[in-house]
Amino acid sequence: MTKIAIIGAGVWGTALSLLASQNGHDVRSWSRRSQERLEDVLQGVSIILSAVSMAGVNPVVSQLKSLSISPDKIFITATKGLDLMTTQTPSQIWQAAFPSNPVVVLSGPNLSKEIKQGLPAATVVASTDAKAAEIVQETFTSPNFRVYTNPDPLGVELGGTLKNVMAIASGTCDGLQLGTNAKAALLTRGLTEIIRVGVDWGAKAETFYGLSGLGDLLATCNSNLSRNYQVGYQLARGKALPDILAQLEGTAEGVNTTSVLIERSNRQGLSVPITYQVYRLLKREITPQAAVEALMLRETKPE
Repeated sequence: MTKIAIIGAGVWGTALSLLASQNGHDVRSWSRRSQERLEDVLQGVSIILSAVSMAGVNPVVSQLKSLSISPDKIFITATKGLDLMTTQTPSQIWQAAFPSNPVVVLSGPNLSKEIKQGLPAATVVASTDAKAAEIVQETFTSPNFRVYTNPDPLGVELGGTLKNVMAIASGTCDGLQLGTNAKAALLTRGLTEIIRVGVDWGAKAETFYGLSGLGDLLATCNSNLSRNYQVGYQLARGKALPDILAQLEGTAEGVNTTSVLIERSNRQGLSVPITYQVYRLLKREITPQAAVEALMLRETKPE
């Protein structure tokens, strides 16, 4: 039995808490609304899992830094987003704050509601510390939840983060009823775009063909359970972004990720045509129909 503290009581944190509890582990959950003090929740735990939204990462890190965290504790980050100020990933923020602790990224095609229903799923845990990744793998593996390890945490993390932008595009595609051909083209070119950005960032190209890349892309871009997909779908149906976000259960991280990705891509001189049209759509600079036309009428080139 492992003692685990899960920070974040949203749908994803709750699903991960359920998985760990079903495996017989001692799971303690904490959120900013908890009556219990965070330092009390952390007493005796060996794993600290963060499932907060991207906006909550820095405040939680700051709070934990004020406490005495021993270097043997494993941090797991299950957040899919990018920091608006620094463009850092969650694991980069955690590792910078706790350089002596192992940090493990958990990411994959994991729709929270399906996991809570006990439906089969698989995920990836990635770290530069192989032993820490194996401990997390053993902790969460169950008959309904298969866990793979990976030595490329940045690639695993970026796959889960960047696909949220493509999920908005995919939802828009379905909302406009553009058909299967259009969606297949969108997802294929979307994966190419993700790999281009990821490799420039320092990740391994092959990581994006795995569960945390292609797998997560397929799940998120084909399910109305995805919050980011719903953003695109509802925009295509004529709803305003503030109204859509207000009705969502949880955070659609792809909205903020799009802005960060555009900023970084401009700085790096990267071509991200799909992301750019999603950005213009979210900023109300273009209609969904015009975004499609802009992509279709781009200059022809080799694949």
